[in-house]
Amino acid sequence: MTRFIGTRALFIPGPTNVPDAVRRAIDLPQQDMRAPDFASFTLPIFENLKKVFRTETGTPVVFPSSGTGLWEAALTNCLSPGDRVLVARFGQFSHLWVDMAERLGFEVECIDVEWGRGIPIEQIEEALSQDRGHAIKAVLATQNETATGVASDIGELRAAMDRAAHPALLMVDGVSAVGSLEHRFDDWRIDVTVSGSQKGFMLPAGLGIGCFSEKALTAAESAWSRRCYFDVRDMVAINQTGYFPYTPPTNLLAGLKVATDMLLDEGLDAVTARHHRLAGAVRAAVAGWGLQLCAQEARWHSDTVSAVMLPEGTDGGAFIRHAYFEYGISYGAGLSKVAGKLFRIGHLGDLNETMVLQILGATELVMRDMGMAFETGSGVAAAIEHLSRPVGGGLKVAAE
Repeated sequence: MTRFIGTRALFIPGPTNVPDAVRRAIDLPQQDMRAPDFASFTLPIFENLKKVFRTETGTPVVFPSSGTGLWEAALTNCLSPGDRVLVARFGQFSHLWVDMAERLGFEVECIDVEWGRGIPIEQIEEALSQDRGHAIKAVLATQNETATGVASDIGELRAAMDRAAHPALLMVDGVSAVGSLEHRFDDWRIDVTVSGSQKGFMLPAGLGIGCFSEKALTAAESAWSRRCYFDVRDMVAINQTGYFPYTPPTNLLAGLKVATDMLLDEGLDAVTARHHRLAGAVRAAVAGWGLQLCAQEARWHSDTVSAVMLPEGTDGGAFIRHAYFEYGISYGAGLSKVAGKLFRIGHLGDLNETMVLQILGATELVMRDMGMAFETGSGVAAAIEHLSRPVGGGLKVAAE
């Protein structure tokens, strides 16, 4: 039985904390989704989403689902059974997308990469250059591999596809990236972005939020994979009028409007910078403790989740259970190949400096209880030092 009392600390990489303003927006009476003025409620949401995805030509879609549903929508709308896709597998979530593609009947050309590393740009470029018959119809890319805390450069991937002069669609899993990390749909010429409500969008789970390029929507006209609920043609056609082909989750949509307003009011560049700064504090703490991240190089460090490797002999499962029952802390667990070897600190969404220091101080309590060797306060001190540095060249001054 737990002895913990008080407010639990949610530091998993999703679902993330829901801001009070979003919670209030969700708490509303049920609406008539066929009302004559319903479009005045929904159309501004799609306009906000275009800004969040940084697109003028892409078409946002919102399905009642999780991000996994959008994985399926991306594949079945744009591809036909037997089509070949190229994908790098370097963590649990990129693996699950591979598994889905195989189960849906697509031919998967998989490049396996050591967990802790990111998308192998050179190998992707080589595979595309050798595909002179253009049998590869899509490249599937996980921008942020949540299982290992690894982020990859989608802009570099697009440049590699251009060098190979290959016409494959670029499909990006941005579930733990959009709304937190830099994501430029138009600039990187992404064809499908897959995301979900429960991470950077700061909502409960339940919305699959995506964006389709004109090229992807054209592909959907001739692709013959079976789809019904996830048929993007139906969704886009009816969304243009402000309605949905079936009952939408109006409460979550109300929250999505507020959440996207918050992101845009802060400014997308500022949101990205905030995540980078707070992630830097976590990484400084990890180094202060003498621990290592699963991400093997700085270029792959994720600004939304840090997967912290535990010393040999420390049981990751026991570490996470102790934190939960003793102190009310929820960490992300190690998955699949890294199960029991690490714990994950999610640092995305509705997050600030004092919240980060809260989890770092609590982590030191857990580390002490687990008998890990480190200097008490070393991680917190390193994080404070990092956060005390001037932002943007200015000086930190007390508010008057």
